[in-house]
Amino acid sequence: MLAIGRYLLFFLSQKSYHVQLESLRFQSIIFHPMIQQRPKMNKSELRRSLLQIRQSMPHQEWKQRSDRICNQLQNSVVFFQAKTILAYFSFRQEPDLSPLFADNKYRWGFPRCVGKTLSWHFWTPQDAVQSGAYGIVEPHPQATTVEPAKVDLILIPSVACDYQGYRLGYGGGYYDRLLSLPEWANKQAIGIVFDYACLPQLPIDPWDKPLQAIFTENGLV
Repeated sequence: MLAIGRYLLFFLSQKSYHVQLESLRFQSIIFHPMIQQRPKMNKSELRRSLLQIRQSMPHQEWKQRSDRICNQLQNSVVFFQAKTILAYFSFRQEPDLSPLFADNKYRWGFPRCVGKTLSWHFWTPQDAVQSGAYGIVEPHPQATTVEPAKVDLILIPSVACDYQGYRLGYGGGYYDRLLSLPEWANKQAIGIVFDYACLPQLPIDPWDKPLQAIFTENGLV
């Protein structure tokens, strides 16, 4: 029994060591001078660079950072006052907001990609999901649709955001088109990113519109 106990302690210490090592490797990527200085990149170059960083994040660190974002949201006034919230299912290591979805004080809506638009449907953890466009998890088409008038808050996944509220997405323009529609234009829309991807300034185009706020694991930006 003593030998087993010693082996278990050794195994756990090795596991902890490797987790810490992976975290240090990720930190070295984030704080590498080339990443911090970020020479003038266009949107495609910046998107590619930041996605590589995000997907290199160790799973445990991704989960910890995501949980901190959830805590920051739960403690915010804008979240507390909402009743119907549109969110997303994490894809390609986007911040994971799933711990929030079990809170039945809120009604949750999630998107389906339909052509060039997003169709929103109510969803609860008891409901089924399916794999949709680009392999993104989405509600079933038969799920009840969400009317824009009922929406209080939109949590928008982002590759990056900047201090002015501008957002860099995947390049498909889905959220840009959504927020340009009159029925959606005045909704409280918040970009969700990890702190390293919240930058002083993003390259923008004339049609880009800033979001009302940005949330990272360090809080409201």
